[in-house]
Amino acid sequence: MFHIIILGNSGSGKSTLANKIQNEYDCAHLDLDTLAWKEVIPPEREDIGKSSVAIKSFLDTNTNWVIEGGYTDLIEFVIDDTCNLVYLNPGVETCTENCKTRPWEPHKYTSMELQNENLNMLIEWVRDYEDRDDTFSKLAHENLFNAFLGNKYEFNSNSESSQALDEFIMHNPDKG
Repeated sequence: MFHIIILGNSGSGKSTLANKIQNEYDCAHLDLDTLAWKEVIPPEREDIGKSSVAIKSFLDTNTNWVIEGGYTDLIEFVIDDTCNLVYLNPGVETCTENCKTRPWEPHKYTSMELQNENLNMLIEWVRDYEDRDDTFSKLAHENLFNAFLGNKYEFNSNSESSQALDEFIMHNPDKG
């Protein structure tokens, strides 16, 4: 079995790395953004119980997977199901720049225009990463990462993140 969780701030490269892993290992990919929010404006968090049921359904229907997101409260539902955790921590400025150049995410937005309408809000969110104390904060991510007892990798730049897949493959030749 192949299971990996990718954790980090918005714009840290989680989706990019998860897509690379999905393609390399031909595994299922769950972006926690897709089940963490209700489809309302302004955005509102989905009930955590409902999100946990969706995560369990994903786990039940997929043998090999990569899960990515910044939600420590949701990741706690699957942390015991993996032995591989990647923490992408390239810094707030890098995350901000990555947000400005991110490609359209059709699984989140019906158009690039709608995605760009949220860019300023997203950048403000990214910039608060080190100051927040919620489930999305640097503190919460570091606490989860430090407590994790399995294989864990922290990458602190875009270039390190782009090498993460090679690093992971080197340490996990049997894809597990």
